[in-house]
Amino acid sequence: MGNEVVHNVKEERYEILVDGELAGFTAALDRGDTVVFPHTEVFGEFEGQGLGSVLVAGALDDVRGRGKRVVATCPYVSRFISKHADYQDLVA
Repeated sequence: MGNEVVHNVKEERYEILVDGELAGFTAALDRGDTVVFPHTEVFGEFEGQGLGSVLVAGALDDVRGRGKRVVATCPYVSRFISKHADYQDLVA
């Protein structure tokens, strides 16, 4: 099974694809030097596979690569950052 995280700029979100099929997303609202993450969702048939973590890590890596900071209003993204010290420097 191949997983891929892509930045869908038009829809203002990062998406996770499993073998090319959309499995979930995290909304990512670009606000200048920050990206606001208000909501994350993994679709029912894909739950329990750790895809949420893969999705959020991929999104945060992209945000870092673009030199931006993060505002995590989504509880999932906020918890993820609090549990992974290597992403805590991204918090605005």
